[in-house]
Amino acid sequence: MTPQVEVERRVRLNRDRVLQAAVSLADEVGIEALSMRRLAQELDVVPMALYKHVENKEELLDGMVEVIVEEIDPPIRDTDWKSAVRQRVLSARRALQRHPWARQAIESRTNKTPAVLGFMDSFAGMLLAGGFSVDLTHHVMHAIGGRMWGFTQELFDDAAPVKGEAPVEVPAEVRAATVQQMQQRYPNIVAIATSRNHDDGSVVGHGCDDEFEFEFALDLLLDGFERLHERGWSSR
Repeated sequence: MTPQVEVERRVRLNRDRVLQAAVSLADEVGIEALSMRRLAQELDVVPMALYKHVENKEELLDGMVEVIVEEIDPPIRDTDWKSAVRQRVLSARRALQRHPWARQAIESRTNKTPAVLGFMDSFAGMLLAGGFSVDLTHHVMHAIGGRMWGFTQELFDDAAPVKGEAPVEVPAEVRAATVQQMQQRYPNIVAIATSRNHDDGSVVGHGCDDEFEFEFALDLLLDGFERLHERGWSSR
């Protein structure tokens, strides 16, 4: 590569292009495998060309979170607070589902960047605009926690396979023996975790449908917040 070609490529490079390329690469390989060197290869520039736009991988991740926040639908105007909050949370969830690495990136940010603070501020703003007191809004923000971003820790999720690895086939007899041991030691957990099917194979409710469980809990929280708001609740 001649010096002139490298200069032209660096001129065409900008922060937005770097961040979008990083997001696409992370979608493909995950954030653990993402590095400045690998990103430079994707952009066909020398690694030093990236440092004009991001100082290190941590700053790169901050910028990638900015991209995710920009994908979240803005708050709905001229609607009730409950619908606005629900829509915002579910839009955030869809954004994170498009980028499986995003939850880890958000949780790993020790410093609140302007993008993160802006998202949190808009979330609080929807509640305050709905007539919530500052006191109730404060506690609602704590109660809803990571669900604000569209994720929560699920109880009965199966362990996800490592990216790039084929799922391990477990013989039927081994699975049966494992279930039997679990039923003997933890009968209540097994009853809940396997409640999706009757003995005849018919479905019981929604079982462990991740989307249903997320919205079920979200609606419970929103209904609870609504009752507190109507009662004029205060922590004092």
